[in-house]
Amino acid sequence: MVEEEKLKVSVEDLEEDDPQKESGVSIGRALYWFKLLVSEMHWSFVFGVVIVYGISQGLGGALNRVSTKYYMKDVQKVQPSEAQVYSGITSIPWMVKPVWGLLTDLVPILGYHRRPYFVFAGLLGVISLLSLALHEKLHLLLAILLLTAGSASVAIADVTIDACVAQNSNIHPTLAADLQSLCALSSSVGALLGFSISGILVHLIGSKGVYGLLAIPGGLVFLVGILLNEPHMPDFNYRQVNEKFVGAGKAMWTTLKIPNVWRPCLYMYLSLALCLDINEGLFYWYTDSKNGPKFSQENVGFIFSIGSVGSLLGALLYQYVFKDHQFRDLLFWTQLIFSLSGMLDFLLVLRLNLKFGIPDYFFIVIDESVHQLVNRLKWMPLLVLSSKLCPRGIEGTFFALLMSIDNVGLLSASWGGGFLLHILKVTRTKFANLWLAILIRNLLRLIPLFMLFLVPRGDPNSSILLTELPSSEVDNETSEEADNIELVSLVNGMNIDNQKEVF
Repeated sequence: MVEEEKLKVSVEDLEEDDPQKESGVSIGRALYWFKLLVSEMHWSFVFGVVIVYGISQGLGGALNRVSTKYYMKDVQKVQPSEAQVYSGITSIPWMVKPVWGLLTDLVPILGYHRRPYFVFAGLLGVISLLSLALHEKLHLLLAILLLTAGSASVAIADVTIDACVAQNSNIHPTLAADLQSLCALSSSVGALLGFSISGILVHLIGSKGVYGLLAIPGGLVFLVGILLNEPHMPDFNYRQVNEKFVGAGKAMWTTLKIPNVWRPCLYMYLSLALCLDINEGLFYWYTDSKNGPKFSQENVGFIFSIGSVGSLLGALLYQYVFKDHQFRDLLFWTQLIFSLSGMLDFLLVLRLNLKFGIPDYFFIVIDESVHQLVNRLKWMPLLVLSSKLCPRGIEGTFFALLMSIDNVGLLSASWGGGFLLHILKVTRTKFANLWLAILIRNLLRLIPLFMLFLVPRGDPNSSILLTELPSSEVDNETSEEADNIELVSLVNGMNIDNQKEVF
């Protein structure tokens, strides 16, 4: 506690500096803050946060997104509708995050709860990505399997570091917000850097070469498992595992049957599923040499990097302007603007921007920035609402379940978008009906406006779930171990103040 008070006082002293001083003061302040976190926490934990959030998810996630688009288009040569479906398949490991969370929390390996899962995640990532990079003529099904395995490696590492952050937040409650800032900063900087260099790397070494480089983050995650400071817990009674899993499952099912829970869950699923994802069709058109603007790999990477800035601005806008607004009001306007903003794609595909004298590159930068900003504003209240639906005792695992429901919604949107592209015969070289796919997508985005009655009228400062589970529904030991596993990083980087409420 003494060290925590020192940290608090030191940071406050630093914040009293004149903001007009040269940038070197700000950099020094950030380094001092980081050094204080390292001195308070074990250095291996801070190293793990930076590696998993910054390198694996941020930098690696950005590189993987761009390289996979070109891998499917140029190496596997699949149709855009097929690429849309395959993209959904590779995201399946993120839908079972509650399972990963329960495993790392309830099933230690060789006396450790966290280290073996980091080691496994790192090995899985290295093997899968090196296989993609080194195999000359990889069958499509095997490529999808390896991409899914790579996605699983990131998901497992994500869940495991979530647990570590949650534990340290409980041990050092005064530093919980600082930990969230560290997570958010690592992820944001990593993603921005990754998107900035992604196009250049794809151009220089190809998508398969980028997969080879992505084995490095996997190796670093493996290193986290080796170096992480974690107490050893021998003589674990594995006979209790099945009982704990069953108890957690019953508790979550009991909670889902509460009307104040299943109604918002239904809205969250439908609001995501009805926003059809046709991004693969747009990507094929963006890079087409005859019908589209023919953007280079470097241009595509830069466009995505600008989009990540728009997403960050959306989070800041929510934080400082909209965070106290009622859920229904904010969701209504963000959903409406989200639908209207989709018309920018419509104007671009019909090349109406050229009639107004706006170049394609400039117009799509605006389009991507607005899309990411509005999408983040739409996503933020859903995250906060999810945190309000979690009952005491199983907050972490239940929040992971809610995020899994959202991921199923995203999968439905991806597959629905792929089906729409297939029906409208949008292929690798034919884009005549792409404008119609965009129009249908935008109209479907309006449907959630008529389902807002499923969302409670409260705001982020009100209590929504007043019903608590009976103590008999959740085993006390399971409750203590599973508490807040997933809640930390899923809201991380999006709303620091709301995260404080959770803890």
